[in-house]
Amino acid sequence: MANMDRGNEKITIDEINEFEGKYDLKLPEQYVDFLLKFNGGYPQESTFKISDEEGENAVNKFYGIGDMKGNLSKVFEVLDGELPEGFISIASDPGGNEICIGTSEKYFGEVYLWMHDMETNKEMDNMFLLNNSFNDFFDNLY
Repeated sequence: MANMDRGNEKITIDEINEFEGKYDLKLPEQYVDFLLKFNGGYPQESTFKISDEEGENAVNKFYGIGDMKGNLSKVFEVLDGELPEGFISIASDPGGNEICIGTSEKYFGEVYLWMHDMETNKEMDNMFLLNNSFNDFFDNLY
């Protein structure tokens, strides 16, 4: 796994379970492991490739659980109804787009970029698959 410049205050599995219960969702195991290790924060390597057509982007910060600016609960509530169903935002880019992870069966564990300002008629047209798992996404940051 890649590393973080700064993580947030450590959390417990009970706090993650409480978050999942509050929002009636199940987080992928690899992402849970990341939360237990770092609880979000700022990655040392932050660049990732969207696609050949869309080019590169960067992670601004990963959200965490707890009382910090841009925590998972606040972001979940702000974006509720904006993101396609079955996704939760786990990080942001510098332009206000969101890096999301699938929490529903069809997309479970997959990491996508949600382009907030892209006009679309279909729900997934502004979602770009980045990796099939959180660890693949995190390990491929450069």
